[in-house]
Amino acid sequence: MARKNISPDEIIGRDLARSLAEISTEINRQVGLLVHRSGKVECIIVGDHDRIVIPPLSTIRTAGGRLRGLRCIHTCFGRSGMNDEDIMDLACLRLDLMAVLTMSEGLPKHLYSAYLVPQPVNGKDWAMLDIVHPSQQRVPCLAFIEELEDQFVKNRPVKEVEKGVDRAILVSVTTGPLSRAEDSLDELAELARSAEVMVLDRVIQRRKKIHPRLILGKGKLMEIMLRSIHLGANLLIFEQELSPSQIRSVTEHTDLRVIDRTQLILDIFASRALSREGKLQIEMAQLKYLLPRLSSRDDALSRLTGGIGARGPGETRLEIDRRRINDRIARLTRELKSVSQERFYRRSRRRKKDVPVISLVGYTNAGKSTLLNTMTNSRIKAEDLLFATLDPTSRRLRFPEDMEVIITDTVGFIRNLPAELLKAFESTLEELYEADLLVHVIDVSNPAYQEQMEVVESLLRDLELDTIPCLRVLNKIDRADEGMLHRLATIDGVAICALDEKTLGPFLEQANSILHNVFSQYSSAKI
Repeated sequence: MARKNISPDEIIGRDLARSLAEISTEINRQVGLLVHRSGKVECIIVGDHDRIVIPPLSTIRTAGGRLRGLRCIHTCFGRSGMNDEDIMDLACLRLDLMAVLTMSEGLPKHLYSAYLVPQPVNGKDWAMLDIVHPSQQRVPCLAFIEELEDQFVKNRPVKEVEKGVDRAILVSVTTGPLSRAEDSLDELAELARSAEVMVLDRVIQRRKKIHPRLILGKGKLMEIMLRSIHLGANLLIFEQELSPSQIRSVTEHTDLRVIDRTQLILDIFASRALSREGKLQIEMAQLKYLLPRLSSRDDALSRLTGGIGARGPGETRLEIDRRRINDRIARLTRELKSVSQERFYRRSRRRKKDVPVISLVGYTNAGKSTLLNTMTNSRIKAEDLLFATLDPTSRRLRFPEDMEVIITDTVGFIRNLPAELLKAFESTLEELYEADLLVHVIDVSNPAYQEQMEVVESLLRDLELDTIPCLRVLNKIDRADEGMLHRLATIDGVAICALDEKTLGPFLEQANSILHNVFSQYSSAKI
C-alpha cells in the first residue's frame, strides 16, 4: 500500500480505497493514509475502532506554501461525514484535505472531503466537496489544492513583508479581568515591536482554569490556527510563561513556532547587549532558561555515544547537551565574577574621592537615557522602544553649587521580569547598592504609570534598595493634559520633560539638597 502512488487528479485511487476498506474491516480498526501532493503515500496510520491519531509531521516531507502539502484519508465505522476532531486536525495541521471513507460490508461506500477556505462561508472556515463514491471523483485534486493556495495568498492582508521578519499572533489566557489582560497584551505588543516582530493579531481568552497542557481551549487553538493561515503568521507569542511540555503541545497542535514573554525579552536583550559584560549576562540568562527546556526526539535518547571499545552504556545526546550547558554556565559565572570585581575596584576609587553617585531607575522606556543625555550632553542611544538601552552607562555632572556627581543609567525594569534575567544582571544591579541617591523616572504619559511605578518600587524593595534615598521624577509632562497635571500634583515628585533642559531646574535643586543631607550625615558619622 505504501508503495502505491495516487493520480494527481484523485484524492484516493479506486483500488487503493478498496484495499484500505478491506484491511480496516479485517482488523476492525480505522486505517489512514498521509499522501503527499505528488501522490506518494508518506505514512500509514493504524488507529482503534473509533479514531486515528496523526503522528508528528515534522519528519515527513511536505510541500511549501500556506498549506502543508499533505492530505489525510482515513476509514470510519458506523457514521458518516466529518466529526469535530477531523476538522481540528485539518485546521491545526494545515492539511490540504481531510477525507473520510465510509464502508459497507468491507467495501468503500462514500468519500467525504473537507478543505480550508480563504474566506469564511456561512460562518465556517472550512467547506465540503461533493460526497461521492471513490470511483466517481470529479474534482482534479492537485489543481484544486494549488488554486486554493493561490486564493489564500491573494487574500492575505499583508502583501509585502520584509524577508526574515517574523509575523506573530499575540495570545493571552487569563482567569482575571479582561482589562488587565488587554493592558498586558499592549505591553507585549511593544516588546514585539522592540524585537522587530510584526504583530498581525491579538487573541485573549478568559477561562475559569488554565488548560494544563494547551493553556487555552482546543476550539480557541483551532481558531488561532485558522487566523494564522489567513494572515500568514509563523509565530505565536504567549503573554504567560509556558512550561516545556506546554510549548511542545501547542507546537504540535499548531505547527507554528511558539515562544513566551520571557523568551521574547531574552531575545531583545541578546540583540541589544553591546558590552562584554552585557553579552555574558544575557548568555547566562538564556542558558538557564534553556536548560530545563531541553528536549529531543525519543529515538535520539536511545542512541549511545560510548563507541567501539567503550565500557557501559555511555551518554545520551540529551545528557551531553545538558552537561555542556552546565559547563558553559560555570565558566560564565567565573567570568562575571571577574567583571564584578573590576566594578568593585572602580566603585572603591570613586568612594575614595567622595564623589556622590546618582542612579537612574525606572520602568523600561520611561526616559532614563534621554534624561541622562540632556543633563550631560551625551549621545547614549535613546529610542521609543522597550529596553533600547541595556548596558549601564556613567557620566559626570557638575551641579549648580559646584558639586560634582556621577550619574549612572541602569537597565529598565518591567512587570514580571524573568527571574533568570534578574539573577544574571546581579553584577550590573550592584551599581544601585553603591548609589547615594536613586532617581525613579516615571513616564506619566503612559495610562498605566501608577502600576509601573508600583512595579519598580516593589522590585527595589525586593532588592533591598528601599533604604537608599529615592527621588521621584515625573517625566513627559509635555504630553499630559490639564486633568493629568492636576492628578500629578497629588504625587510626591518633581515634574519634568527630559527633552527640555529648562524644566530640570527644580529636579536638580532637590537632588542637590538630598545629596548634601546624605553627605552631611555621612561626615557626622565619620566624626
